[in-house]
Amino acid sequence: MQYLFAVTLLWAFSFSLIGVYLAGQVDAWFSVLIRIALATLIFLPFLKHKQTPKPLALKLMLIGAIQLGVMYSFYYHSFLFLTVPEVLLFTVMTPLYITLLNDVLNRRFNPRFFIVALIAVIGAITIRYENLNSDFIIGLLIVQGANISFAVGQVTYKRLMNNNQLDDKAVFGWFFIGALIIATICYALFGNSNKLPTTFTQWGILIYLGLVASGLGYFMWNKGATLVNVGALAVMNNLLIPAGIIINVLIWNRDADIVRLSIGAAIMLGALLVNQMLNKKVN
Repeated sequence: MQYLFAVTLLWAFSFSLIGVYLAGQVDAWFSVLIRIALATLIFLPFLKHKQTPKPLALKLMLIGAIQLGVMYSFYYHSFLFLTVPEVLLFTVMTPLYITLLNDVLNRRFNPRFFIVALIAVIGAITIRYENLNSDFIIGLLIVQGANISFAVGQVTYKRLMNNNQLDDKAVFGWFFIGALIIATICYALFGNSNKLPTTFTQWGILIYLGLVASGLGYFMWNKGATLVNVGALAVMNNLLIPAGIIINVLIWNRDADIVRLSIGAAIMLGALLVNQMLNKKVN
């Protein structure tokens, strides 16, 4: 669980950095490409390609392509239609996608995980609901594409690595290689070379997002996903929402209802406790 909490704090800054300094100013496809390319460079030295079975490498590449490549493609473009708090708000469905996907793969319905995810969703919705701008439907659909991609990657990586006794960092490079292939193709097809970073701040943010938020962040998050049950994983996805809004409010002075934020965060923490209690009863 400590892996997931650490990355939650790390990623809390990413939403605002993208929304304030990159969205609409730097080509989204270029941002995705640079971020994934830098993350890939971190893990290439650890990659033991000769010791990795080809089927496993291909599966990791596919997971990376979906969880990171496809997800970022949706995620970065959502900031063109939504504010940072709105993007955060619309990620509330990720826990349900995680639990339902896990149930589909297990060919059964697990009410415990569904209840925990539903509590987390209620907590997230409590945080912020107001009249949204006219682009909200498009933004909502784009964010759901990102949510589904992120959920698919988390669940499949967890299941794959739990069935393979391998050192995560020795094979995680394949994850980023798969994502990099998608990012390269998308930039080649849709990228705008006239909207590249123009300031040291923008380049610095991209380097930070690539090396730290993506490189270390996704490794620690997926590693943490293999160490917790699906219910806890679902809840941790929504703890990103209050963390991201708090950072947004404290640093960039965005308006937010502190009371509702606190209530929503408390509900999501309660979901974690419910999950732990139900898990002990099952075991």
